[in-house]
Amino acid sequence: MMRAFVEGVGLLGPGLQGWAAGRRVLAGEEPYRPAPTAVAASELLPAPERRRTGMPVKLALAAGLEAFGAAGRDAAEVGTVFASSGGDCDNVHLMCEALAAPERQVSPTRFHNSVHNAAAGYWSIATRSRAPSTSLCCYDASVAAGLLDAASQIAVDGDPVALIAYDHPYPEPLNAVRPLGASFGAALVLAPRATARAIAVLDVAFVPQKAATARMDDPGLEALRAGVPAARCLPLLAALAHGARETVMLEYVAGTHLRVAVSPCS
Repeated sequence: MMRAFVEGVGLLGPGLQGWAAGRRVLAGEEPYRPAPTAVAASELLPAPERRRTGMPVKLALAAGLEAFGAAGRDAAEVGTVFASSGGDCDNVHLMCEALAAPERQVSPTRFHNSVHNAAAGYWSIATRSRAPSTSLCCYDASVAAGLLDAASQIAVDGDPVALIAYDHPYPEPLNAVRPLGASFGAALVLAPRATARAIAVLDVAFVPQKAATARMDDPGLEALRAGVPAARCLPLLAALAHGARETVMLEYVAGTHLRVAVSPCS
């Protein structure tokens, strides 16, 4: 079992515009009302980079910066784990179109944004961070893989780590074979020890067997959780919103799970 303390949360999704508003919805204090995800490019990026960023990078930076704002930590000094099922899906579509054209010419900017660690690169520019960063993909289990990686780093190194998960739909025709239901981003700033900013403690354990995956009670939120890999963290965020002791089972790979025991710090 690995332990991590949650110091800050970031959230952006349809009808979940920031953690302060999203927390009330996830806690059941307000009804869930789906609405398009709205996010602007980070003002921390220089103008040329700001123009080049697509929706996935905007999601990652906005969610991450909100979490760091709540944690009161300097983002430049904290390692990161970026988890995404598809990366920049719009850019993948445009590159496929370019490669299908007679000229087969891909612009350097498109190629630059196609790599899976593009969000991490823009993050390092925006925050001036030279801290270690991991970018991973694990299909529908990307959030669980990201949390497992972040918790492992905290257990081994004893340093804080931020988990930033994001996904954005593919355009057609790729959407027909890999549908992602909405644009969604979430972030957790995790620390190895309790601090004045800590709101909850997570005890993370790998479960090498099938288990009942955590789901959302609200039909709209459950559709979001099931339809967007990054949103598989919603039951964990709901447990944080409730502020009570809960155990959340997150689906991992090949029938395995992560068991996350959530306890409030106060």
